Parts: sequence; C-alpha cells; structure tokens
Amino acid sequence: MADRGHHHHPHRLARLVRDPPRPRGARTRARHFHRRRPRHDTLTAADPVDRNFAGTAPDKLWVTDITEHPVREGKVYCAAVLDTCSRRVVGWSIGSPQTAARVTTALNMAISNRRPTAGTVIHSDRGVRCTSWAFTERARASGLVPSMGTIGDCYDNAMIESFWGRMQTELLNRRRWRTRPELANAIFEYLEIFRNRQRRHSALGMLTSVEFKPRTTPSIAWNPATRLHASRGTSLPEPVHPLRMGDFPEIDAEVPGGDW
Repeated sequence: MADRGHHHHPHRLARLVRDPPRPRGARTRARHFHRRRPRHDTLTAADPVDRNFAGTAPDKLWVTDITEHPVREGKVYCAAVLDTCSRRVVGWSIGSPQTAARVTTALNMAISNRRPTAGTVIHSDRGVRCTSWAFTERARASGLVPSMGTIGDCYDNAMIESFWGRMQTELLNRRRWRTRPELANAIFEYLEIFRNRQRRHSALGMLTSVEFKPRTTPSIAWNPATRLHASRGTSLPEPVHPLRMGDFPEIDAEVPGGDW
C-alpha cells in the first residue's frame, strides 16, 4: 500500500482487516444470545401474590424494589415500599450504596409509619438485596409475609415497575442532575409531596393516596364536568397540609449529606 501512495498506521490496517467495512445496505446476521438463568442457593419465599395486585384494604399488600439514576457524581439509588390499595409510598430510602441496608431502611420506615398487622404481605423480586438475611429477617420479625416473584420476570412485580416508569417520566428524565444531594431532595419532594399528596389516581376515583379511604361506607363520586367530588352521604376529606423537609428531622441529616 505504501508503494501505491497509501500511508496508514499499522493499527488502522489491523482494525480494517479484523472488522472490514460493510457495503451500504448490506444486511448483517443477527446474533442470538441465550440468557442463562441464575441459580439461587439462597432460601427464598414463595409467590402467593401471583401477579394479583388488587389490594382489598390498605396495608395488606406491599410491593418493594430499588432503582437507580445517574448524576454527574455517579449514581443515586432509591428503594421504595408501595401500598397496592392506596398507591401510597409508605417507605423509602435514598442513598449511594446499593446494599441490603437500602431496602431494609425503606422497610423499617414503612413499618414505623403504618404499623401493619400480622399477615401483611411484602412482595419483591429475587434480587440479592431482597433475599438478604437482614431484609427477610426484619420482615418476619414484624409479622410480615415475604413474597418473591420468579427470576428475570418483571411482570411478577409489575406494579412497582410501573411506579418507577412514572417517576422516570415525571421527574428523573426531565433534566440532567449534577449532584447526588440535588437528586435526593428532588426524589424526596416527588415521593412525599407530589406522589402521596397531590397526584390523583384514576384507580382511586381521582383521589390522592392520602385522601383515599376504602369504600366500605358511602363513597365519594367524581364529577368530570366540574372536576370536583360530590359527597354521597359523607364529608369530603380534610385538606392536606403541605409537607416540608423539616417534618422529617431524623431524615434531614441523611438526605442532603447522605451516606454517599
């Protein structure tokens, strides 16, 4: 090639020989990868939920999971516990290490806030954090019944996966986040202020999670024309006061600084 006036670096020539350029419009052969299903040597729980997330009463069925989102400093992890009946986030934990302590802290917050009765089901996937001794032992010590879906099947925990998708659309993907405390504060406001106290759910009759009550008594009808609730023998819920970071003194020291 040098005799013909073509001078190229040997590394470039080696790359072209190894990966020759394809003609325009040429079709390549698709590669098929077979995912190996991992073996679980850890003792896990059964799946009594069986994709039936219709909660009959509050604090009877909880779902939990952990997600991540990148910032310029790295990643922020958020674990949440969601009540399937009221769609309320009853427990959460935000931080940097993705460990079993993250989901266990969220479960501790849910237990402290709601005081569930014995027999409440806590459903999760079979990730290493939810199958850890700390998480399962904390659940059983509080009278909760662990439930875990199958491996590699997002539909077994579809409600919490849908919740993460909504949070991605309504908060996380709307901008680029610089620091971990900045995103942690935004997630806090989304969960405690917007999600629980402002966002209306069609599954709850266009009520917020805080306003929702099980309809064992005369219900409150939703009027789409006036966008108001007409009372049927019951009074409207009390107005919800805005929530601030100062309402959680035990968490203020964790979220802004965090265990980054």
